[in-house]
Amino acid sequence: MHSFRLPTAPRSIQKDQPIKFILDSEAIDCLAHNIALVHAGFDAQLFKQLALTNIAPLGFMDRSAHIAAALKATLPAKFAEATEVLINTLTPPNLHTERLGLGVFFYLPHTRFIAEYGRDALHNAGEDPFAAAMRAQYELTRRFTAEFSIRPFLTHDFERTLNQLTQWLDDPDPHVRRLCSEGTRSRLPWGARIPQLIKDPTPTLPILEALKSDPSLYVRRSVANHVGDIAKDHPEIAFELCDRWLTSADKELKWVIRHAVRHPARQGSATAIALRKAAGGR
Repeated sequence: MHSFRLPTAPRSIQKDQPIKFILDSEAIDCLAHNIALVHAGFDAQLFKQLALTNIAPLGFMDRSAHIAAALKATLPAKFAEATEVLINTLTPPNLHTERLGLGVFFYLPHTRFIAEYGRDALHNAGEDPFAAAMRAQYELTRRFTAEFSIRPFLTHDFERTLNQLTQWLDDPDPHVRRLCSEGTRSRLPWGARIPQLIKDPTPTLPILEALKSDPSLYVRRSVANHVGDIAKDHPEIAFELCDRWLTSADKELKWVIRHAVRHPARQGSATAIALRKAAGGR
């Protein structure tokens, strides 16, 4: 049994401890240790040297890209083989969906590696890397989240990525189902925007329909936030959706509707205010 290590991390963001320090020397040591356990040819010292060089001034997201580049330089050159190594280092999937703490951000460089090198056959010995990338996204979202790393695939290969997400809608793991909604949000906080979905959000409406009454609040909250994103650019589409859902809404779905239109309601939208009231809100 492998004894994979995870870095120590606070439960929540601390004022005196910027989040970027989660990806510091201890995380890099843990990552090197974990890979060396499953990949005999791994040069752990070179990886640590590359990952630590010039990392100090970098912010959180830039650190993840910097560590991903060090992985690229030291893992097998073929993307599919490199991702298999990373998958073999993963700790068991998270059983919970709430209050996981900041330790899961250890896997941000892993997802960044997939996003950076999993879209071009050039990094996969000339073979299409899509299947290997999606397998890695699936496994990583069960430990952390792939909501950021799935977005470059939507921008690069929209139809195929959306089709893959649609196949995961009935997955037993709520982390995977949530990815289908959260990863396709047009204006995800911290994530790159998806211009195609800002222009036309209708391709994601079947995802929202499928997940609007999901048994997991974690998933339903994502649906509400997704509809809230749509309301920023296409309020008429968001309001029509909520109005249709209202006709047969139970208390959980009414909460989704209230949460989805809360921002336009605060801004004085009469339609949003009426929807919130009809859904049992103020």
